[in-house]
Amino acid sequence: MSCPALPEGFDFTDPDLHEHRVPLPEFAQLRQTAPVSWIPQRHGIAGFDDDGYWAVTRHADVKEVSTRPEIFSSHRNTAIIRFNERIQRDQIEVQKLIMLNMDPPEHTRVRQIVQRGFTPRAIRSLEDALHDRAERIVAGAKENGTGDFVTDIACELPLQAIAELIGIPQQDRIKIFDWSNKMVAYDDPELAITEEIGAESAMELISYAMNLASDRKQCPAKDIVSALVAAEDQGNLGSDEFGFFVLLLAVAGNETTRNAISHGMHAFLTHPDQWELFKRERPATAADEIVRWAAPVMSFQRTATQDTTLGGQTIREGQRVGVFYASANNDPEVFDRPEVFDITRDPNPHLGFGGGGPHFCLGRSLAELEIRLIFNAIADTLPGIHLTGAPRRLRSAWLNGIKELRVSYA
Repeated sequence: MSCPALPEGFDFTDPDLHEHRVPLPEFAQLRQTAPVSWIPQRHGIAGFDDDGYWAVTRHADVKEVSTRPEIFSSHRNTAIIRFNERIQRDQIEVQKLIMLNMDPPEHTRVRQIVQRGFTPRAIRSLEDALHDRAERIVAGAKENGTGDFVTDIACELPLQAIAELIGIPQQDRIKIFDWSNKMVAYDDPELAITEEIGAESAMELISYAMNLASDRKQCPAKDIVSALVAAEDQGNLGSDEFGFFVLLLAVAGNETTRNAISHGMHAFLTHPDQWELFKRERPATAADEIVRWAAPVMSFQRTATQDTTLGGQTIREGQRVGVFYASANNDPEVFDRPEVFDITRDPNPHLGFGGGGPHFCLGRSLAELEIRLIFNAIADTLPGIHLTGAPRRLRSAWLNGIKELRVSYA
């Protein structure tokens, strides 16, 4: 049942593979020969009681899975396509409290509450503060002369945006950075982070957020925390629900945007014509192309709730289905010359924020604002920025991460 177009044993979720590259050639093979393919795995290696998953590689099929939650569930096995094989099922079950891993109608209820913090008005209210922060971040990097772009620049604005959005004191942002790093980096041995440390970090973050929610219930302020938790009987979040929401933000709003910015900078510096174009014209289309190119989340998964057919293949109830955004974003049936980094690409129906449906990224506008602001600040203050080393990639089963990008700011 495995796909003959791939080498025996090839697995799109292998973190050793992602430490070195995104498997774009293999995605292309599957799109052409078997766009919905069974990928066998050693039993339980992904943390699930099964022997593999279906890889969905075409843009149209990824969208279909994303928009049919009644057939393709996020809740049943969560949206994370590969855990450590030592994970216990009760640890997976706990993650179902996160909105990412819910299905309607519970997902609908929580999202309707949470989206109050992401209205156009709410995002516009952050712009001036984030503009100033972006300029200060870049100015600070310039003083260093050289450094690691990831830690000097890419990580800072997403952290500060989250702090600004939900009222976390700026002096606590390093805690959020540290906890979120540990939650997602358990596959990377260089970081010496175990699943146990990741779980402890998740609980610390949840506890921090729950205490923040409790404080706002007792003493409401004019911030998003108060709007989300101050009156549960009016359809607001409980303290525990708010805690899991902040955990989701720490990954979905921090890790992903940071990696988009890091990949975007690398793309600009390896495509100097595009960097010159950006500095000169600042096209509004640039942020979408950066996200398409980066695909910060390479894949999520769904689980079939019933026997169904997709891409000519019969998928059985209970089987896992991997939707590969990195492949969909390079589908030549949708994108003209997808291998070209083109910041004027328009239209650009990429799936970097999800494939539509109930889980389409709630923070898209905020992420695009952050990307626009930070690259405008870099273009203004660091026009001569250039690489001094190759990017070092994160070893991860599903995040397209850069953990170090050495540059000169002069």
